[in-house]
Amino acid sequence: MGVKKKSRTKGIKAPVKRRPTKSGGKRPTIQGKETKTRSDELKEQIWQVVSMIPKGSVASYGQIAKLIGYPSHARFVGTTLKNLPKGSKLPWYRVVNSSLRISQRGGGEARQRKLLEAEDVTFIGERIARTHKWET
Repeated sequence: MGVKKKSRTKGIKAPVKRRPTKSGGKRPTIQGKETKTRSDELKEQIWQVVSMIPKGSVASYGQIAKLIGYPSHARFVGTTLKNLPKGSKLPWYRVVNSSLRISQRGGGEARQRKLLEAEDVTFIGERIARTHKWET
């Protein structure tokens, strides 16, 4: 009689159609030279800060994000360090989470701990002693 049928697609949105980019997904170039994207510039800043962490000290992802001027980008710092080029000499292992623990990431924790212990970083259980926190 006057019963309204419920829609099965309520709340489901149709996919947005996007136009292809002018560059076809490639980086913009100026006269054949690639230009740096904002994310490339941030990565370089992260690498510079991480390279400044002294031997025997550790810094947190958030601390590095603040030092480059992007305090809400701690996860980006982690992703950047996770995706370092092979053979990089950057001391990525000196970066830990805010509670001074090695972050879980599928098997590299033991290696990171060994590298830190080789620099005389002391652990209290799973946590790094506060005396090793890098003060900037």
